[in-house]
Amino acid sequence: MANTNARQLRKDLTEAEKALWSKLRYKQLDAHRFRRQIPIGPYVIDFGCLASRLLIEIDGGQHAERSGEDGRRTAWLGARGYRVIRFWNNDVLGNIEGVIEMIRSALYETPHPNPPPQGGREKI
Repeated sequence: MANTNARQLRKDLTEAEKALWSKLRYKQLDAHRFRRQIPIGPYVIDFGCLASRLLIEIDGGQHAERSGEDGRRTAWLGARGYRVIRFWNNDVLGNIEGVIEMIRSALYETPHPNPPPQGGREKI
């Protein structure tokens, strides 16, 4: 079900998601490969660089009321070795270069202290 939902979300990007995707696609950000609308477990993540285990969420006004749900989602992903950074729609639309610099900085931060085992691919 997450795969079907992700496929539909890829077709229906918000304006903020389109703006950020235009800066992340085709390895434009220091040759890091990003994907969009990635199904991971029960969730669909807006953007992610899986090699760096960095996930990016773009939040609209509806997320102000869902902070508890977003916190559980971030904790679930964190327990699986992912780092999640969040931006508001208006930050992406009004300061895209600042957002890109924050993403770049996050890509080069120290990796997660408990990465998953390297024996095989983690099922996402």
